[in-house]
Amino acid sequence: MDRTFLAAAALTALSLVGYVAGVVAPYPGREACIVGLLAGVTLAAVTFSWGESV
Repeated sequence: MDRTFLAAAALTALSLVGYVAGVVAPYPGREACIVGLLAGVTLAAVTFSWGESV
């Protein structure tokens, strides 16, 4: 797999965990998880490949 895609997937997963933690126990700065989630999903969609080389 591409390292950029793996980094985007990790960012998405960590942001999702942060969002869930913010729902359970609100903390300052939890809105940054939404930005990380949107950025991670976007990067994952842009960098995903089916194994074809361009």
